[in-house]
This record gives sequence, C-alpha cells and structure tokens, in this order.
Amino acid sequence: MTMTERDSRAGEDVSPAQALNAAIAGFMSDFKDFSNGVNAKLQKQDDRMNKLDRKTMMNARPALAAAASEEAPHQKAFAAYLRSGDDDGLRGLELEGKALNTSVAADGGYLVDPQTAATIQSTLSSTASIRSIANVVNVDATSYDVLVDHTELGAGWATEASTITETDTPQIERISIPLHELSALPKASQRLLDDSAFDIEGWLAGRIADKFARSEANAFVAGDGVDKPTGILNYTSVDNDSWSWGNIGYVPSGTAGGITRADPIVDLVYALGAEYRANGTFVMNSKTAGTVRKLKDNDGRFVWVDGLAVGEPARLLGYRVLIAEDMPDIADDAMAIAFGDFSAGYTVAERPDLRVLRDPFSAKPHVLFYATKRVGGAVSDFAAIKLLKFAVS
Repeated sequence: MTMTERDSRAGEDVSPAQALNAAIAGFMSDFKDFSNGVNAKLQKQDDRMNKLDRKTMMNARPALAAAASEEAPHQKAFAAYLRSGDDDGLRGLELEGKALNTSVAADGGYLVDPQTAATIQSTLSSTASIRSIANVVNVDATSYDVLVDHTELGAGWATEASTITETDTPQIERISIPLHELSALPKASQRLLDDSAFDIEGWLAGRIADKFARSEANAFVAGDGVDKPTGILNYTSVDNDSWSWGNIGYVPSGTAGGITRADPIVDLVYALGAEYRANGTFVMNSKTAGTVRKLKDNDGRFVWVDGLAVGEPARLLGYRVLIAEDMPDIADDAMAIAFGDFSAGYTVAERPDLRVLRDPFSAKPHVLFYATKRVGGAVSDFAAIKLLKFAVS
C-alpha cells in the first residue's frame, strides 16, 4: 500500500494556525522595538533634567533660613546693591512703566523697590499721627498749592422793577505747602549683609519707617515750618469768639492747667461749624486721654466710650479719638486737645518715591544707608480745626 505524502509541496498555502503564529510573532517584535524607543527617549529627557538641576544648584548659595523664596529681578538687583554696592543689576534692569520707581537716580541714589516702599508707606499710614486723618496728596513738584475760598459771594433780594446792586466778590486765597526733606541714616555691618538669611529689605523698611513716622508725627503737631512741615500748634491761636482767617480758634477749659467737667469739651465740639462736625476727630496724647475719660456728664455718665468692636476707635461725645503722643500734656495755657475735620483742615503733601544711597566708606566696617523722602504739611482750612486751651480764659 502506498504511504500518504505529508510534506507540503512548494507553492502551496500554510495552515491557518501557522499564519496566526507568524503574525503574533511579528507584532511582538514591532512592539518591543517601539517600547525600546520610548524608554530611550524618556531616559534621554531624564538625563537632560538632571543636568539642568545640577547646573542650577551649582550657582545657588545654600539657604540658611527655613523659608527661602524666589525673588523678582528688581528685588535681586536692589538686594545686591544694598549688600555689596553692585549697581550693574540696577543699571541693566528693564522694567515696565508701572515699576519706574526702581530706576537709577541722577544723584547716584536709587529708588526703593515697590515692595519695600509699600511697606514703609503702610507703616506711616497706620501710625498714630495726624497723617492718618489728614488729606494726603502726592505731588511731583517742590511745593503744593491749596486754593481756598473762605469769603461770601453776597446776595440780596430783588423785585422785578428794582435796581440790582453789585454784591461782594469771593476772595480766593492760595496756601503754599513746601516740601521738605526727611532723612534717616541706619547702618548694618558688612558681615550681616553677607548673611543670605538676613532680610535686608525688611530690616531697612522697618528702621526707616520707624524714624520717618516719629519725625512726621512730631512735625505735623509742633513743627515750626523751618525745613519741616508746619504743625497745627504753631499757628497763632485766638479766642474763638474773635476768630479770623489765618488763626486757629480755641475754647478755654475754665480751669488753669486742668479740667474738672465735660462742659468745655462740649463747647469745643460746637465751636466747630456744622459742616465740619460730621467728620470731626479729637486729637490728644495718652496722658490727656487718661484725664478726659474720667469726666462725667451731669447724670453721672462717662463722656468717653470705648469701641464696641476690635479695631474700632474710642468715642468722646460720639466722635473718634486719635491718640497722638506728640500733643502736649495738660498744663497752664497748654493746647492739649484739638478737634476738627482734619481731612479738610490739614494737608500733607509728599513725593511718592523714597531714595536710598549706600555708603560703605564713612563708617567701616559698617555700611550706612542714607534714605530720604520729601514731605510737607500745613493747615489748609483754618475754620476746620479748633483747640481746647487749659486756662481760665
């Protein structure tokens, strides 16, 4: 018997199982090649990231503080100038127009970066000073002029056939407020500046703000107008019954060097015009406040009322009280209490920029920082402020 031939003849098709196995083997080979290519690309990307991290860390100083934050370019440049006097970063810094107060000054000083300047301005505004209740304006000139109309226009009744006569013409007065230079000169050792953990900007802002705030507060109250603002107590004061423009009216307490009842404070309030009383504020120091808050009305009630909520100012006869320590203590003929609408009565004019000049030579091994700011102040409405004089008359 003849045996059946098992070998496939050339040119004939293979079985379906063999075709499937061949297709699977081809797919697995292609997938392996694709996977190897992806892994190679990921490894290459990982190597590039590692090289970039090493390159970045090589130029970074070790952080000595627990919290190290990224600084903006203008902050880095300003910090470099404060620490080492290197001004290349400031000279080559390109900023938008809104950050122009980091530009180079012609006299060799530099304007403080916006973050530091904002810190100082915030401290000045929150300080217990007349600045917090006065009218504050920013100017670019050397002085600021206030135009005040303090006279009556004049009017009269007329009929259809009567002759109309000329009435009074209002007079406009110009009050000029010159700007004066306020300066501070803090210092730090070069070793302290070299310490990367030291917050040079925060330290500088705090020292300057403290100095400027105390100097301003005193000048706005008692400044004589010579190279400083003119304070509210430096103007001629007259009895309110004979008050005239250019003077500040006062009300006597009725007791020499003291006060025994609340009636003079009531008289002080109503010595001010009704248009100013709505925004009235008392100004006195802590020692005077300690005396006034003991006063009672005829029914035995205290005229001083503390704020009912946190942050709310105390009230005296319903009006806010500002504790300004530069006001004088109660004494014979002392003007220890002021009352008025200071937003209308007193104007603070200032230039918004703050200049800092680094001096590493004058006090070696310390570095001096000469900071300057231009500010002025004066009474702009003499009818808006009244004083309480601790005298019989």
